[in-house]
Formats: sequence, C-alpha cells, structure tokens
Amino acid sequence: MKASTIICSRALVLFSLILLFSTSNLIGQLTLDRVWFSGEFRQERMSAIEWFKDGSQYLTQERGENGTDYLLTDVKTGKTTVLVDGGVFTTPDGEKLNVESHTFSDDYTKMLLYGNSKRVWRSNTKGDYWLYDLKTHKVKQLGVGLPASSLMFAKLSPDHSTVAYVSEFNIYKEDLKTGKITALTTDGTTDIINGTFDWVYEEEFSCRDGFRWSEDGKSIAFWQLDASKIRDFYMINNTDSLYPFMVPVQYPKVGEDPSRCRVGVIDLASGARTWMKIEGDQVQHYLPRMQWVGTQLLVQQLDRKQQVQKFWMCNPATGDAKQIYKESDEAYIEIMNNDFSAGHAMDEMTLLPKTKELLHLTEKDGWRHLSAIKANGSGERLVTDFAGDISAVYSIQADKGVAYICASPENATQRYLYQASLSKASAVKRLTPKEYSGVNNYSISPNGKYAVHYHQNANEPRTVRLIQLPSHKTVRTLVANEEYKHLMDSLNYPTAEFSKITTADGIEMDVRMLKPSNFDPSKKYPVLFYVYGEPWGQTCADNWSFGYDNVISELGYIVITMDNRGTPCPKGREWRKCVYRKVGRLNISDQAQAAQEIAKLPFVDAERMAVWGWSGGGSSTLNLMFQYPDVYSCGISVAPVANQLYYDNIYQERYMGLPQENREDFVAGSPVTYANGLEGDLLVIHGTGDDNVHYQGTEELINALVKYGKQFQVMPYPNRSHGIWEGEGTTKHLYTLMTNFLTDHVEAGGK
Repeated sequence: MKASTIICSRALVLFSLILLFSTSNLIGQLTLDRVWFSGEFRQERMSAIEWFKDGSQYLTQERGENGTDYLLTDVKTGKTTVLVDGGVFTTPDGEKLNVESHTFSDDYTKMLLYGNSKRVWRSNTKGDYWLYDLKTHKVKQLGVGLPASSLMFAKLSPDHSTVAYVSEFNIYKEDLKTGKITALTTDGTTDIINGTFDWVYEEEFSCRDGFRWSEDGKSIAFWQLDASKIRDFYMINNTDSLYPFMVPVQYPKVGEDPSRCRVGVIDLASGARTWMKIEGDQVQHYLPRMQWVGTQLLVQQLDRKQQVQKFWMCNPATGDAKQIYKESDEAYIEIMNNDFSAGHAMDEMTLLPKTKELLHLTEKDGWRHLSAIKANGSGERLVTDFAGDISAVYSIQADKGVAYICASPENATQRYLYQASLSKASAVKRLTPKEYSGVNNYSISPNGKYAVHYHQNANEPRTVRLIQLPSHKTVRTLVANEEYKHLMDSLNYPTAEFSKITTADGIEMDVRMLKPSNFDPSKKYPVLFYVYGEPWGQTCADNWSFGYDNVISELGYIVITMDNRGTPCPKGREWRKCVYRKVGRLNISDQAQAAQEIAKLPFVDAERMAVWGWSGGGSSTLNLMFQYPDVYSCGISVAPVANQLYYDNIYQERYMGLPQENREDFVAGSPVTYANGLEGDLLVIHGTGDDNVHYQGTEELINALVKYGKQFQVMPYPNRSHGIWEGEGTTKHLYTLMTNFLTDHVEAGGK
C-alpha cells in the first residue's frame, strides 16, 4: 500500500526509472537498447561513505581487477590507499567469494563478509558469512554445519572473540578461535521466531535484525515473536510446476491480532534467559525498538492502535522494567528515532553522557522536533524550537553541544542542513548555502568536522562534495557528473517547474510539472497525474529526475505530481495526521480539487486528464477514477489496495483505527465501494505473487466492476511481487503496456 521515492515513499520508484522509448523529438534520439542496456545514461557515482571512528579517514568501495577493493581516503590530503584488495576474498580451496556486503570490526582488524544471499520478503537478509582477518589474510566460513544461505545478521562481540547470528529462527554464537557453535535458543520455528521478525513487523516497522550484543559482550538481548496464531494467506503458483502449489505467508490482516512479542536477555556464561517484565498484553502491544543503554535495556512499546508510546528501562538480570516516558496522540504515533524517511530504519536514540538524556523525535508541539528525555524518567525538555519539521537527525555531537539536522521550513519540496544547540531550546541555524537549492543530504564524520554533501535539484543532477563543518566550505569535489550533465544538456529537454495550487477547501498544495520540450502556451495539452497520496510517501520533491516522466512528457503530455494532506511532507503534525480515519476520502478530495484547479490553466485540456499510481498510489488512482469521474478520463492503477479491510494490521490500523470500532471508515475509504462510479478508461495491473498487497483485492474489484457492467482492462503478472520486476522482460513490458494504454485512450499533443 506504500510506494518509494527519493525522499519518502516505498514502492517502485517512478521518477528514477530510465525507460525511454517511442518516437518524438527527444525520444527520437534515444532507443530502448541505447538507454536501457548501453549504460550511456548512468550517472557518475561513488559507493556509500563509511567513516572511520576518529573522522580522519573514510572508506569507499571500487571495482578492481580481482573484485571489489576497499579504499581508505585521508580527509585532509585526499590521498587514497587500498585497505583490502578484493582479490584476497577466496576460500581455502581458492574459490572466489561473491561478497555482497561487509562489516568491519571497530578496530579494523576483521571483516564479516556476506554473500550467497536469499530473499526474505522485501530484502535478501539470509545468506552465508565468512570472517576475513586483515592481519593474517585468511578467510573462514562461519556457521559450518548449518543450512546453506541461512545465516542472518552476523555480528562480532565487543572483544571480537565471538560472532553471533540467526539461522532458521534460532540464535547461535560461534567461538572464532575454536569454531565451536552453540545454540542460544532451540525453540525456533516458523511460529516461534527468535532474533528476527515476522512479515508484518518487517514490512511496517522495518524490523529485521532482532538481537543486540551488550556493551560488555556478556549478554545478548533479543526479540521473540509467537506467530502461531497468525493465519497464513495463500498465494497460488500456477506456472513453476506441472501442478500448482500454494505459497503461504503469515499475514495478519487488519482487525486480526498481531504476533505475541517479548524481549529477552541471554546470559552467555550460563545460558540463562530472562524475559523483560514490560506491562501490557503481549498481543495488544508492539515492541518495535530496543537498545542497550549502558548496562540497562531500553525497550519502546506501542499500543495496538499506535496512539500511546512508552519507553521502558529494563534490568537485564531481573527483567524488572520501569516506565521512563509516555506520549499519546489522538491520531497515531510514528516510530522515529533519528530519521523520518522511507523505511524508518532501526536506528537508536542517542544518550547525552553528561546529562544522561536520551534524544527523541516527537510531534507533541505540533512539529517534528528533538526532545531530551531523562534516562531515569525524571523529566523531558524540548531541544529544537522553530516553526518547522525535522526530516532527519544526521549527527549528534554531544561534546560540542550541537546536533546536525535536516529540515526545510520554507519549502517542503526541499531539504537543507541545519545546526541546533543541545543545551537549550532555541531556533536552528541553516548551514547549507543558498546556491545549493533543492534536496541536500549529508554523511557527517563522527567528530563532526567534515561531511560528504550530496546535492541535487530538478535542474541539476547529483553532485558530491567533501565539506568542512560548520562552515560548509568545500574541501574537494568527489563526484561532478560533468559528462552526464553535458549529455543531458545536449538533449535539450525541459526541467520540472514548481508552483502551488489552492483548492476549493483552501488547502495549498505543492505542484511539480513537466511540460513537453515543444510546449506551445497557446495550445491545450493533456495531463498525466502521478499520485501516491497516502501517509507513507511524498512525491513532489525538488530532486533530479530523468525517466518515465520524460518519456510521457515528450509524447506530448504534461506530467504533474502533487502532495495532498496526509502525506509525510514537512508541513507540521496537523498536515500529516488530519487524514486519520479518512484515508481514501480526504486525500482523494485534495487531489481531485487540485486537479480541478489545474484544469483551469489556459494550456491544459480539461477533457484529457489521466492519473496513475502504484501501491497506495494505485488505490488513490481507483478512488479518483470512481469518485471523480468528471475530472479524470483515464487511469492506470498498479498493485492497488481495492479494499482496506484486506491490508495488513499494522499499517491500516495505524492510519484508520480498528475495524471492530469504526468499520464504516474502512468501507468509506475503499475504492471497491465506489466501483459503480467508473466512467473513463481503466487499466489495473497486479502481480499474482504480491505478498504485500494481495491480488485478492483486485479480484474483488474485478467482480464489482463486472457486477456494475463496467468495461475495463486488467493485466495480471504471474507470480510477480509488489514491485513487478521478476522475470525476463517484465519491466519493459509493464511500462510499454502503460504507455500504450495512455496513448490509446488519451490523445497526445497540444491542440
């Protein structure tokens, strides 16, 4: 039900897909083979920065002759040396390892190497691990004797003598000297899940890695989920064998109880297990975050409706738990520690050593701000005080008394670096210079003296610089993308324009508009709206985009995206949470009213307006087509939730409540309720193997449309998941299908 964009959405990225095909001015210069396979339009990139602890050096990866080399760069001099030659990653038999990711020990003497991975729902989180010793240059496979490609989340102990990991729902430790493997839990099954999570915790809370070493290395804290009462949803695979077979997914639908969840601590010396005594029914509460704070264990708890959040400080030896914080919201509370971006990573709250305070993002004052909570529960204070939202906390420099945060109080489509004081509630200071208008992201060194600055906007591809802080002075340019810029300039295509639209209800919405390169203001053009519209995704951003929107624009369409109320824009709590129990109504009204204002523009043909979206955007597309048939003549809905009662409990209950209490809101927000309203041309696309948004809902929608005698088109992709990418030729086929449907039903070009 969610999507994915460069700032905040989660499904397939629309505006970063480079799929240019067809005929027309710009497209005539580009063939599908040239763009899709030649690599000609790849931007210059660098691997993710991995800072050394003292901030004097950073690590990057570069493809070398023998594999991936790990390069160490001195910040001051820019001198780069090879820390590890990828050619050394071989087994004792000389077999080359296919390393997909790595983790260094904190003293950089050892590396955990990960490869041969397999997909677990969204991500490839199980595979094989090897230990590489940077001193002896020897490679050793871990978990020998356990099933192949079954290890998850391997982590070294603080003293580097032991590694712990999960396999087949149990937690193990392995002595690196002797190779002895010890099972720390033995009750793990598909029902009793130790050290990792079920489908819905992973999807909606981004919970994957489910255990943590204590700071002294003597204990391991872990989550255990009892999913035995979760019903399986069965998908049917008709194509991979002579006879079809069932694919079960433990999937709690909205209104169904979630897994029972608890947190335990294992004493490694004795093997004893202690459960934390956190108040509240284990089924009617979630435990989405947990971390060590010194010798204590901090656990975050949400009630079933996600309106009450509590922090519990636990004694790992006795399990005794003390509540140190409570926050309530009449709508819902998002789990957010440092970053309010897509996925909500399992980051940890920062402890200020001197004041013994935990830094936490909260919306209690109407904005998303930092607050400091006493670790002993004795009080709380506001840290940031300005009329705007924090989009991310980049770095806490406790010794300097400052926080580096991401915000954009004046323009919700952009992002900038700000500095905040940690000692008192005060306004924040912008550090990003004016010349870097657009979306800016930062990777800040541990000592806070340097940062890698990523900049882009609708007119400028991404560039990367090393800068000093807090001056923001450029030390050197790391990625200039000059060749790519020259190539883009040679195409002579228009860039996106930004404006604002005020709806009949008085709501001001941001608009991103892309016009054809041969645009003639004296003519009227058709419009294709790209919509998401739900609480998980912002689409209108001042970022670089060269992809499917350009394809459609060059065919003679104006391409527009707008963010309605309820989307996670940095416009304050009320903007985001007024959609509570109104998803499928308020957000749809905003989009339709804004489209009606767009239709009044002198160069827009109100009779040729189409809409498309994916996931939550697919749901919005259906609702717009059904509820506002006089506005949209054509719609393409990909992987939609046709009935909100069919989606998962954590997401749907967060934004809509419990169907046992307000079922009428779910019905009123579901597209299937309005199927009789279809008048235009509709294409519905869905993967039959979608474990996220089940094809079940599309089948119910088909029945409703048939019942009402509505003509439409459907494209099921056998066994494809929510992203509809599996299988040779799938992506090209899908976007060709969409483009052909649009051009067949909405005449292109100005009139």
